[in-house]
Amino acid sequence: MRIAKSVLIQPGRNANFAIPAVALSLFCFAYSIKFGQVAILLYYALWLPLIAVDYKKVLGSHGRYLWIYAFAALAFLSVFWSVVPSISLRASIQYLTQVICALIAVRVVDVRSLTVGMIAGVGIVLVYSLLFGYYEYDPLDGTFSFVGAFASKNQLGFYASLGLIVSFAAVFIFGERRLWMAASGIVGLLSAYCLIACQSATSVLTTAVVIALMMGLRVVLALTPDHRKLLVVGGGVAVIILAVAGVYLGAVDAVLGIFGKDSTLTGRTYLWQQGIEAAKQNPVFGIGYQAYWVQGFSEPERLWEEFFIGSRSGFHFHNTYIETAVELGLAGVIVLAGMLLRILWGHLRRVIEDFRNDESYLLFSIAVLLTIRSFVEIDILTPYNVGTFLFYFAAGKLATARRQPAVSSWQHHASPEPVTQ
Repeated sequence: MRIAKSVLIQPGRNANFAIPAVALSLFCFAYSIKFGQVAILLYYALWLPLIAVDYKKVLGSHGRYLWIYAFAALAFLSVFWSVVPSISLRASIQYLTQVICALIAVRVVDVRSLTVGMIAGVGIVLVYSLLFGYYEYDPLDGTFSFVGAFASKNQLGFYASLGLIVSFAAVFIFGERRLWMAASGIVGLLSAYCLIACQSATSVLTTAVVIALMMGLRVVLALTPDHRKLLVVGGGVAVIILAVAGVYLGAVDAVLGIFGKDSTLTGRTYLWQQGIEAAKQNPVFGIGYQAYWVQGFSEPERLWEEFFIGSRSGFHFHNTYIETAVELGLAGVIVLAGMLLRILWGHLRRVIEDFRNDESYLLFSIAVLLTIRSFVEIDILTPYNVGTFLFYFAAGKLATARRQPAVSSWQHHASPEPVTQ
């Protein structure tokens, strides 16, 4: 029996493949440490074989993707100056292959399939955590937090954040009804519960900001493109002024106090200081991709001990730019920050200038989430991470997607998106 190519690789017509593929990918990302190679091989099996179906359509013209590969290429080149070349080589190959899979997904998954696929995936991830998860004691702040089936409450909080965001998007951006509307409600409630249970201040605050942003954009999109520019510029200036005023008036400490945190962010400011000192040792190109947190090296061993990390693994500087500076130096920070700014500006520009662009509406919101979290987490720096996948998916759509005309919700669902070339 022959299967039509469109069933697998035609965006808008391949929902029966795309939605489960996205959902399973999220599960693989969430529990790759728990299930090991099985989860990683399943992730590769979902995307790489599509090249054999129609390599021209699936791979597209990679000339426009060169800027997207820049950071992964730098990570791979760091093998030549890494203090632990074997670790940098393995990790950079893993990272590069995840980028390739994400760009394949860009070519075959439309944004609606991504959204409902994430709803299904987050739902499965959270249910698994609720069934097999546990509470963990944090010796730094003396509290017990629900970490689910993860090794960190912040990762559980990240998935809960994504669950709330895509549930909002499914109903209020894509106008889902019946099955997916009900699923959005259920996953939204699960996400809210897990967000409260894990007590991750980072996840709660970033989720609140992004949901508020998405609601604000709904108001902006009711205006004409010309009026949107004025409102966005004015709103952006107002937000900056309020943020600066909040810092000086003590609003930050007040908000942290609600979550039982202090101005040191439970020791993160000290960790950042240690990371900056480490980055100064090799300021231009760093010591190699993922070559710092290696067992047997004196500095990471000291930090593991100070922060009660008995496993001596799975730790980082809790800041994307400091972690990058240590591993890939100033060169890595410039490349990564440049990519992130390009994604943010590119999707925001499409949201403002296009009459209607649901794709950029969602992907800009996700990019904002990743940007805010980048100051306290490293969601886009490691392979087999949902943050990395979404980062490169947003970048790929920016490089290939056409602007979409305004359509009603039922037309949007009934008519597949045009195939990008």
